[in-house]
Amino acid sequence: MTVLLVENLTTAFRRNGVWTPVVNDVGFSVAAGETVAIVGESGSGKSVTAMSIMRLLPERNSRVTGNVRLGETDLLSLPEREMQDIRGNEIAMIFQEPMTSLNPVLTVGRQIAEAIVRHRGMSKPQARAETVRLLERVRIPAAGSRFDEYPHQLSGGMLQRVMIAMALACRPKLLIADEPTTALDVTVQAEILALIKGLQDEENMAVLFITHDMGVVAEIADRTVVMFRSRALETGATDKIFSQPANAYTKALLSAVPRLGSMEGRDYPATFALTDTDTGAVSSEREIAKNVAENKRPILEVRNLVTRFDIKSGLLGRVTSRVHAVENISFDLHEGETLSLVGESGCGKSTTGRSVLRLVEPVSGSIRINGEDIRALDARKLLKQRQRMQMIFQDPFSSLNPRMRVGDAIMEPMITHGLATKRDARDRAADLMERVGLQADMAERFPHEFSGGQRQRISIARALTLNPGLIVADEAVSALDVSIKAQVVNLLMELQEQLKIAYLFISHDMAVVERVSHRVAVMYLGEIVEIGTRSQIFSDPQHPYTRRLLSAVPIADPARRHLRRPTDGGEIASAVRPVDYQPPLAQYSEPSPGHLVKVA
Repeated sequence: MTVLLVENLTTAFRRNGVWTPVVNDVGFSVAAGETVAIVGESGSGKSVTAMSIMRLLPERNSRVTGNVRLGETDLLSLPEREMQDIRGNEIAMIFQEPMTSLNPVLTVGRQIAEAIVRHRGMSKPQARAETVRLLERVRIPAAGSRFDEYPHQLSGGMLQRVMIAMALACRPKLLIADEPTTALDVTVQAEILALIKGLQDEENMAVLFITHDMGVVAEIADRTVVMFRSRALETGATDKIFSQPANAYTKALLSAVPRLGSMEGRDYPATFALTDTDTGAVSSEREIAKNVAENKRPILEVRNLVTRFDIKSGLLGRVTSRVHAVENISFDLHEGETLSLVGESGCGKSTTGRSVLRLVEPVSGSIRINGEDIRALDARKLLKQRQRMQMIFQDPFSSLNPRMRVGDAIMEPMITHGLATKRDARDRAADLMERVGLQADMAERFPHEFSGGQRQRISIARALTLNPGLIVADEAVSALDVSIKAQVVNLLMELQEQLKIAYLFISHDMAVVERVSHRVAVMYLGEIVEIGTRSQIFSDPQHPYTRRLLSAVPIADPARRHLRRPTDGGEIASAVRPVDYQPPLAQYSEPSPGHLVKVA
């Protein structure tokens, strides 16, 4: 039975009196118990399609035409009051970012109960009991006490489960999930996908799943709609889309998907093979040789690094506990080498990167850059040392000054450190922009005039201005679309080969890590639980947590669509400890040379 039918859907936005179409003549259907995925890059129109179906776009400057039917009901012709009866009741939506979708001043339980009272006519006590049942159903522990907690008190994975519970509160016929797992760690993502699939099977619910992650599509979607520049280019069964893509853009998307296990048998990292969407030409993968002088001193030496954060409470602000973010870790990084730090949110990998650059102050341990202990440097000497170490942040938009032209942002480090005149800095900035694949005349634009991938390239150009020997890349590609991600990763590896840069690559994307890394360190609760070469970690993982991470990675193979990956259903444990807590000294075994595994 067809639950949703979309025909000739066209959505336009009005800007400066001109109507600009952002969704053009899109059509598809979703049957009961079926999952249809809409895939495409940012700006392709997939989220606007979902908002058009829900009639959530502002009527003043948006126009939606076509035919959208929920069963026999024409949604586009309904009065707003009747549409309110359908939203959250017959059609529910899970939004991409739960923290911005939930009201920060209301408890999560009250926000779920609101929909139950509104649509199911229950009393407040009945709605509370039903909400607790829903929270338990989405596997939130201690659901009774969580009812009275606020959104900021829950982790990202928990918040997404709250959004799912809210969406399912009225047993909808159709669930629209807009990028519900994009920002989640692979283990939490696996749990959320399994949860949605399990609930779908129980309720025979239709699911419209919006994503740019082709691995997720392969695992959950029965049919797939590929969107590009506001149009649906290709629609069909998921297995056929993956095995016999008919459109050049679909081929480009699939060629850019990082696949776990694709590097088996290779000694060195390799670039992605990308398809040109205009010509259909496919570039070949190129191995990036490890350019490491093993007999020379490492460019970065970290020994027994400890970083903790005080938690204060009470009127006097006394320290009552501490977050043990990084606990007694050690590693080396050589010239031209990539060491990846992987793990779930809260494991301490980003704090490690910030501690290395002294953006946060460690409690103890030594950090040596080219043999010089940067923890012993005063502010003036540290500023000088920072010429040799730079950072690429996860969100390039928030790390760029929105009021500063990008050319000035790239020039700023050179001028601040007195390394170039303004004229020379401008020439250097133009050269760097061209090196990262941008045009020199783009220097006059502001950050908001660029796409996400272009902004990340600008951040890379800025990091290269001082010719650093070390770059800390903190989730530098995690928020990018699949093809843009492949382009940025290729750029980073090619720059490493040319300039002999050492990367501390921080990520939770295991498929990307496998492609770019020479060595990998797996972190859990502030400690390195396993470290070794890429092949040792991916081909012969020894620690249970490493195996759990790898088992949770979605595989871009529709044959695995209905398989359930093993998940333990739990959240990462807390790193908060009492003030007087002294962690035990970690012990490591060495199953093979250079492969260290923490002994439980």
